[in-house]
Amino acid sequence: MTRRFSAPLTLLTVAVLASPGSGTAQTFTVSKTNIGGDGGHDYIMAEAGTGRVFVSRGTHVMVVDGSTGKVIGDIPDTPRMHGIAVAPKSNHGFTTNAGDSTVTMFDLKTLAVIKKIPTHTGGLDGIMYDEFSDRIVLTNHSRPIGTVTLIDAKSGDIVGTVNLEDTAPEGAASDGKGKLFVNNEGTSTIQVIDEKTMKAIASWPLAPCEGPTGIAFDRKTDRIFAGCSGTSVVLDAKTGKVVAQLTNGNGVDALGYDPSEKLIYIPAGGDGTVTVVRQDAADKYTVIATVKTMPGVKTIGVDPVKHVAYGFVPEYGPAPAPAAGVTPPPAGGRGGRGPRGPVIGGWFFTITH
Repeated sequence: MTRRFSAPLTLLTVAVLASPGSGTAQTFTVSKTNIGGDGGHDYIMAEAGTGRVFVSRGTHVMVVDGSTGKVIGDIPDTPRMHGIAVAPKSNHGFTTNAGDSTVTMFDLKTLAVIKKIPTHTGGLDGIMYDEFSDRIVLTNHSRPIGTVTLIDAKSGDIVGTVNLEDTAPEGAASDGKGKLFVNNEGTSTIQVIDEKTMKAIASWPLAPCEGPTGIAFDRKTDRIFAGCSGTSVVLDAKTGKVVAQLTNGNGVDALGYDPSEKLIYIPAGGDGTVTVVRQDAADKYTVIATVKTMPGVKTIGVDPVKHVAYGFVPEYGPAPAPAAGVTPPPAGGRGGRGPRGPVIGGWFFTITH
């Protein structure tokens, strides 16, 4: 059963940093509210211009009004789900459900489930919408090799699969001209996919970025932003050359970009911070704020119309005591932790400036 409740938005912190060379200051305000709900989390997605924010919760998706923190909807039956994408042209939304290797297709206005699409592959994880091809792009931790699956956003039909060089593809981004870029976490590379031929046509190393996850693309400068713990990087999308390095926190699992504001948001779940980077020029970047959130806020959603960023993390109570005679698993076991207690809070963060 999903608990639905909300609390008033609470101011957490205000970050004010001078913009070097500009003589002006920029203020970032962070607030949080407890939206409740059951389940863990992975990706968070902000629907551009509507104020709605989709929050993955393991077996369902909570839909939140970003301005108030009020839960306004819920999409059920998404076992071990990871991400959400929306396709405005067809009024459809999609979720990746690793638990049963399906994609839930739902009506974007009513949130009613239209159908569940069998993918016939395991390891469903990342998801994004490519408006150029009007396709949903899935990045799958499939075996024996990672794959990208392409789905027609209008019909929900699978239209192709591309084999990758790594079993752990993470985020994907589009250049809006027929090419996709996919971060490979295991090999620390970006692969380039030609959507016309459905083939990977290049592989670019990302050093010193290790274990890339989040990704975004700036179409004005042809630059790719790849998010990594500690050091993220910027690539020239024409050559694959690393042209800039960005210093950020640890535990990065996503990256957000506001193109008109020229701001990159890099969440660090290990540190409980979001590093905000300004793009001064194609190859020049300045860290303008390090905003405090909470440990575990590892992903982010950015509304490029309202210019607001969102994060989320569940809070767990004490783990239950093991049964008599049962040896508990060591702390730092699967997923880097021992058994978890019940969810006692669902903290929704709003970053404005």
